Amino acid sequence: MKARDKRQGIVLVHTGEGKGKSSSAFGVAFRAAGWGMKVCVIQFIKGKWKTGEERAAKQFDNIEWHALGDGFTWDTKNPEQDIKTSREIWDLCKTKVRSHEFDLIVFDEINYCSSYGWISGEEIAAFIREEKPAWMHLILTGRGAPKEVVEVADTVTEMRMIKHAFEAGITATQGIEF
Repeated sequence: MKARDKRQGIVLVHTGEGKGKSSSAFGVAFRAAGWGMKVCVIQFIKGKWKTGEERAAKQFDNIEWHALGDGFTWDTKNPEQDIKTSREIWDLCKTKVRSHEFDLIVFDEINYCSSYGWISGEEIAAFIREEKPAWMHLILTGRGAPKEVVEVADTVTEMRMIKHAFEAGITATQGIEF
């Protein structure tokens, strides 16, 4: 593993209407942890959901996991609270980047917050441009990645759904989707 002063950090964005954005980011997080990198995952939407990824992360002493948020906000009954919570989580993201403690940080579902207008794409992009250490890797996930974030990213992947089990009446499956 290259030392920080010899490493070029990259910004990855996983976006699109298809499944697999967070799962892909978590795969990278586990890969990085396997190489001894210090990883932080910050989830904006998932809230109190219990997931296999979070359970697996507990097996690693070099992964810090924060499942935050108020749940699936498209069903929100209190948008003011969702905005407040998202802003608090964004503050945590900035604190973790500024700490220089982590080699890789995942901002899971942050793009939703931007598409809802709670955190502007320009604010996110400006923070990345101005404050992300050159050696640090970031992954931002969620539908509707703002153009400013896409522009500042090094690698952008758009997931596209072709077919989904839910369309055949199969609900979210433990071990596969959570």
